[in-house]
Amino acid sequence: MSIWQDIQAHVGVDADGIPGPATAAAIAKALGLNGDGERALSPAGFAALKGFEGLVLKAYEDVAGTWTAGYGHTGADVTPGMTITQAQADAWLARDVARFEAAVRRLCPVTTQGQFDALVCFAFNLGETALEKSTLRRLHNEGAYEAAAGEFAKWVHAGGRVYPGLVRRRADEAAMYRGAA
Repeated sequence: MSIWQDIQAHVGVDADGIPGPATAAAIAKALGLNGDGERALSPAGFAALKGFEGLVLKAYEDVAGTWTAGYGHTGADVTPGMTITQAQADAWLARDVARFEAAVRRLCPVTTQGQFDALVCFAFNLGETALEKSTLRRLHNEGAYEAAAGEFAKWVHAGGRVYPGLVRRRADEAAMYRGAA
């Protein structure tokens, strides 16, 4: 088996030994890059995000009073009483992830894959403005990574109280940020 066949088998494409666009795309995805060579949410980060958010196909009002559906999707397109399909939830998730990936690339231009994944999950949950104004972002951009990781634990409140689910999520995000997840 050639080195290219080994690489192709490892990244899950047809192991024909001829590197082409499919091989390049699979390698980029494995490295956490999108098609433009920019950092993107890794498969592990994507799975973590879906786990954090959960899937709900009927619109509900979250603890902060925001109408939500799908994988934590909010906005004017979510209305009380609406029911969506799995396909709609997946489409919203893809669009929302792309939005927060772009925000993290802009706000925190230098990251490891684990840091990027954690910051996308954080911004997805709290919003771009929260990340932009956070001490977490400032410390990250200053290179104070351990101090930045400690900041996740401060973001566990919703509707004026601490939620155990947010405590777990922030601990998982901090571990992801440190590269331990």
